Amino acid sequence: MSNASDGLGGRRKFLMYAGQGAVAAGVLGLASNSAWAQNTSGAAQAVPTGGAGQPAEQLPKPITLPHMQEGKSDKTDMPVQLGRDQRVGVAVVGLGRLSLEEILPAFASSKRCKVTALVSGDREKAMRVAQMYNVPESGLYNYQSFDQIRDNPDVHVVYIVLPNSMHHEFTLRAAKAGKHVLCEKPMANSVKECQEMIEACAQANRLLMVAYRIQCEPRNRQVMEWLRNGTGLGTVKLLEMANCQNQSKENVDQWRHKKALAGGGALPDIGLYCLNTARFLLGEEPVEVFATQYSTPDDPRFKEVEEAMLWQMRFPSGVHVQCMTSYSTFNSKRYRVVGDKGWVEMDPAFSYRNLQLKRSQESQNTTEFVAPVVEQINAPDKNQFAIEMDHFAECVVTGKKPYTPGEEGLQDQRIMEALYESARTGRPVKLDEVKQKDAFRGTPPSKEASS
Repeated sequence: MSNASDGLGGRRKFLMYAGQGAVAAGVLGLASNSAWAQNTSGAAQAVPTGGAGQPAEQLPKPITLPHMQEGKSDKTDMPVQLGRDQRVGVAVVGLGRLSLEEILPAFASSKRCKVTALVSGDREKAMRVAQMYNVPESGLYNYQSFDQIRDNPDVHVVYIVLPNSMHHEFTLRAAKAGKHVLCEKPMANSVKECQEMIEACAQANRLLMVAYRIQCEPRNRQVMEWLRNGTGLGTVKLLEMANCQNQSKENVDQWRHKKALAGGGALPDIGLYCLNTARFLLGEEPVEVFATQYSTPDDPRFKEVEEAMLWQMRFPSGVHVQCMTSYSTFNSKRYRVVGDKGWVEMDPAFSYRNLQLKRSQESQNTTEFVAPVVEQINAPDKNQFAIEMDHFAECVVTGKKPYTPGEEGLQDQRIMEALYESARTGRPVKLDEVKQKDAFRGTPPSKEASS
């Protein structure tokens, strides 16, 4: 989920920029030692250095966010030039809730990555965050000056954490700047945009990965192995999945409620976890989908995007998957895989931490009905964002294709468009059969990256 509100003041500038398109960096008056435009007085503001003896009034101020829920570079063919610490440098594009609360703190748990640049529409916020994470002033950019990131040798990867409609533009600009791209999901707002993102990165000889953290998370990978091997499950028959939350009524104007920015409502934002995780667990692609959607009349949150969607997917092996997602219910983030000899359940399944895994297998007592024994599978939490970034960093260094490349995001977009068609027509929609397992995935995360 691209949780990318850049604060109230920054968000207004941000949405204005999104509606008007990028302003060429060359027409801006840029400070000589920074990629930021000069302020109105013509003097570039320096980032405070801070330190143990720094006065309290100069320490970073808390950042208040709106309530959200009830071409090729010169080094194209050269090996990655890492610094002395041998870490891949990452530019985080967008300083909204997801970046501030999850992605930036995850660098402390990362083994292979470090944050070396920030991109934001809010200069003051960017400077405060830079101070917190020791990012130099030369590593600060706004959305207009972003293209200058091509000249920053400390940035190898651009992590795009923006509203969905902007993923396409900034992926193309990052590729042209010669940077590898890690893009939050959903990949884009259309199949055409996804294809263009893939082509741009391929032409620039740069890797593109969609941030499907669930596919890197160890417990979900364990379920995938059990399911595919039939361990304790037998033949898998059904999957049921739900990802629901209650969007704030106090922030009706947030970008997730704008179709032009979000592409849709609950489905591409949180329902996508159900869709993508089902495909990941099974390793198959659906051959038919059927969907219905609903929005409460006169609810201002859902004038442009759907409130809820329920859908079914049929897979070549005969497995049926039932999913539901909603923007107006209490949190429910779970799934259950049911076979003919047992079941596996994750609840919560899609949260950032504290995932809970259970399973139940066929009883040895075949003479009478007995309540199934439920086993709780305990495992320590791993920072999902750190694992995800470390996998991509490993691919950047080795040149291997990421496990969730652009093709994976493109396939999800194809299926989502089929779901919207089904909901609109009231009929099932058939999809082209894909016979190859894991057809759109690359190199699985290494044990080192996920440990």
